[in-house]
Amino acid sequence: MPNRIVHFEIHVEDMDRATRFYGNVFGWEFEKWPGEVPYTLIKTGPDSEPGINGAFTTRRGIINGDSVIAYVCTIDVSNIDETLAKVSAEGGTEALPKMAVTGIGWLAYSKDTEGNIFGMMQADTSAVYSE
Repeated sequence: MPNRIVHFEIHVEDMDRATRFYGNVFGWEFEKWPGEVPYTLIKTGPDSEPGINGAFTTRRGIINGDSVIAYVCTIDVSNIDETLAKVSAEGGTEALPKMAVTGIGWLAYSKDTEGNIFGMMQADTSAVYSE
């Protein structure tokens, strides 16, 4: 049996800011976890569709600016150009520009408002990589 990702955590400095960003860009739903530790559950879509859910957790320590430490999750999007525009409008930044993955689709990497890198993929079997 293969090991599959069943949950993800996004480490954030400001839970409300991160919730606004991901809610406005991707339409995700959020529920605060009842307990002492700040933790917000993330529902990325209907249970009837493939995908995983996760959570925001409070970042422990600071980002020192020397390197990016991240576990990158890639998010399936229907229109990468529209999504990139939303990312920018909500305060996110480009990490790597949109590129073709031959026979698969269009891939781009961005940073959210918390400095985390994430990927976005638009399926398009006609995409062809070029330098």
